[in-house]
Amino acid sequence: MSSPSPARIMAAVHGHHQTAAIGTAVELGLFTAIGMGHSSAEALSEHCHASEKGIRILCDFLVIHEFLTKNGTDYALTPETALFLDRRSPAYFGGVAAFLASASPIRMGFSDLTAVVRKGGSILNDEGGTVSRENPVWEEFARSMVAMMAPSAEAIAQIVNAPEGKPMKVLDLAAGHGLFGITIARQNPAATVYAVDWHNVLEIAREHAIAAGVAARWNEIEGSAFEVEFGGDYDLALITNFHHHFNKPTIETLMRKVCAAMKPEGVVVTLEFVPNDDRISPPDAASFAMMMLATTTEGDAYTFAEYDELYKNSGFTHNELHRLPNSPQAVILSRR
Repeated sequence: MSSPSPARIMAAVHGHHQTAAIGTAVELGLFTAIGMGHSSAEALSEHCHASEKGIRILCDFLVIHEFLTKNGTDYALTPETALFLDRRSPAYFGGVAAFLASASPIRMGFSDLTAVVRKGGSILNDEGGTVSRENPVWEEFARSMVAMMAPSAEAIAQIVNAPEGKPMKVLDLAAGHGLFGITIARQNPAATVYAVDWHNVLEIAREHAIAAGVAARWNEIEGSAFEVEFGGDYDLALITNFHHHFNKPTIETLMRKVCAAMKPEGVVVTLEFVPNDDRISPPDAASFAMMMLATTTEGDAYTFAEYDELYKNSGFTHNELHRLPNSPQAVILSRR
């Protein structure tokens, strides 16, 4: 048996170095440049408009942490970075990486985690952290997260049988980038979407709806999901990555409002990070609670048992959990 070592502790302490390195490499276009064939530090320096020394040290660091490979003085992408961090890839989500690695409110929420833990919530502001009214972080989020959310959006469209083409009135709450409703509308020509969010965020979502060719069936409801009128007779409601920002009474209040807007046979789809009852597994879903602690005043990662109770209190008698493959997230299907 090997003796205890501080190596893992030191790796954790220095973890922010990797965050900064990935963010910088994306900002410089380094992964794309390597994918285009600029393989040496000299060539990359010229292409990325940075010092040769800086590029060499950055690339070597990325090799050490297995984001690049090195043969002699030439650098190459790994399968992961080629797929996700080369801008020419259809699966590119460097925008996501740059957003999370930048000095955004999400990262700044961890600037004084000791104070956060003592308080039991974000210290970013006194109005809910990142969920403060019309927080501009959600405009950046809407522009950055499309690639990352695309697989989940496609999975949800299949779960609700969108390709069958049945008439479907869809409520997309806190729509953000709008991708979830847009994907259903794209797969189902008989679907009409009503997206709820702040005005500036909806402008970005409309750009995505236009690009997807569904703008004629995509409608805006501007304002807070807690305040605006939804209308009624919805066949489907989408609540994606929203509940984790709030406490349980707030979630229950919203779900009662959603329940009243649904047709009797309507279905509500919730996409969330849902840990098991032990709150330490699955690791990615359970770890998300720390993100909410640092960036919201009352948010958390709730278990399915907690959601089931909240939803039943709100009028939904049947709730099913479906974990998505190759994703830290899960879908909850709810019916009256």
